[in-house]
Amino acid sequence: MCKLSWSISGLLFAALLVMGYKFIIVGSVAPSSDGREALLLEAGERDLILSEMRVFLASVQAIADGVSNKDMDRVVDAARTVGAAAQKGVPASLVGKLPLSFKKLGFDTHRKFDQLALDAEQLGDPEHTLKQLAALMNNCVACHASYRIDAVKK
Repeated sequence: MCKLSWSISGLLFAALLVMGYKFIIVGSVAPSSDGREALLLEAGERDLILSEMRVFLASVQAIADGVSNKDMDRVVDAARTVGAAAQKGVPASLVGKLPLSFKKLGFDTHRKFDQLALDAEQLGDPEHTLKQLAALMNNCVACHASYRIDAVKK
């Protein structure tokens, strides 16, 4: 009986490792025809991520406008809109489908927006903010160069 318990425990542990690897590291991905990695998501999940990217883009535009007009309050507001707090609405089921490298880029991008907001508020230096925005945009470029999102049916 003890050997059977250990065998079952071992199998369950192995299954947990495989599932953890799949949902934490790999995600739901496939190679794509354009050389990028395709994230395989349901239509609603795809729409959620694309919507978040459009909000990123609108925030970047508002930050650039705020910097050009030396309106640092606008910069702060725009950056905070897409900081780490914006991640709270993403379902865990979707996060599990994303590869670790995509998650790292996403979390880092949100953190960079938070840091930009904090520095804009505390320093009020448009040049510093512009440099931070340029560095933050590297994440956007890297993500779009590495991934595409394909909708799959349930």
